[in-house]
Amino acid sequence: MSKEKVVLAYSGGLDTSVCVKWLQDEKNLDVVCVCGNVGQEETGLDAKKQKALDLGVLDCQVLDLRDEFSDEFLTKAIAANSMYENKYPLLSALSRPLLAKKLVEVAHEFGATYVAHGCTGKGNDQVRFEAAVKALDPELKVIAPVREWDLKCRPDEVAMPTPTTCRFPRVPTTTPTPSTTTCGVVPLSAVTWRIPGTSRSTTLGL
Repeated sequence: MSKEKVVLAYSGGLDTSVCVKWLQDEKNLDVVCVCGNVGQEETGLDAKKQKALDLGVLDCQVLDLRDEFSDEFLTKAIAANSMYENKYPLLSALSRPLLAKKLVEVAHEFGATYVAHGCTGKGNDQVRFEAAVKALDPELKVIAPVREWDLKCRPDEVAMPTPTTCRFPRVPTTTPTPSTTTCGVVPLSAVTWRIPGTSRSTTLGL
């Protein structure tokens, strides 16, 4: 019997790389990664794709979204003089609806039941991703691993068992950079914020 599929917004960093293994091992899902280039980098994308493939994903799609981001989002934001809290121009936040759109498109392409992201549960990115996904396809279920797993800080993520060929980079244990939690304390937003059909303590149907 084939496994259900999940499409993961993949950055190639530690958090989303751990998300891959967690989705495979804890949720028993086949993972498809999506890495979108909206102009943040010119090099390293091929290495990120290979890293995802080494982790055993079905596919990793590296999408060049620069023209679409510029034409459909940046120009409109500039015309509207969009400001975050009336302090500075919107930038990275603008890319989240576009990335969510691509997650939904790839989910349809692969017949995936779920989409997932690696947002920390502390900020607004989780809202941007999940609200956009639900607006585009209410039937898709959203998994937010960092709101479910018991990894408290990045050293815990580094210590997570992985294949010997895909070891994560070492993080000094004397520098417990927080991920979902800060010094072991779960932020309030990580506990209380949720769009219906998305994961909090557990994911619906899993």
